[in-house]
Amino acid sequence: METSEYIRIAEQYTDIVYRAAISYCKNKNDAEDAVQNTFVKLLKTDTEFNDDEHIRKWLIRVAVNECKNMWKSFWRRNVTSFEELEKEPEYIESDKTELFSEVMKLPQKYRVVLHLYYYEGYCVKEIAQLVGISESNVQTRLMRARNKLKLQLEE
Repeated sequence: METSEYIRIAEQYTDIVYRAAISYCKNKNDAEDAVQNTFVKLLKTDTEFNDDEHIRKWLIRVAVNECKNMWKSFWRRNVTSFEELEKEPEYIESDKTELFSEVMKLPQKYRVVLHLYYYEGYCVKEIAQLVGISESNVQTRLMRARNKLKLQLEE
């Protein structure tokens, strides 16, 4: 991959990859590590990309896998982090901060599909491919996430 093409891709997709990673990791530092690892893998890959949408999907898929790998590690399973999410990402509008805060309280499996569906605009089929689950499972998680979010907001 040419340096100029890599720079273009990094500038264009870093925010998207970061948002996906933070919704999965729920931790700024881990999300940053996942983003960095994702772009290192982009540098090393010999994948032929068809278009920008293919690049975007590939980057999100790799970021999700990086986050999963972090959560599977021995260190992650045996250490509790004291660091909380310091602030909401800058893309969150001030009037939607409460909603974002409630979304971040959801369990990871619900939070990720909600983020990809509502914040990134992916359809159910695309989310299924990105996260590695069936389409019906994505629909079920979206439904359950909406119900949990509704209960949280009513409290």
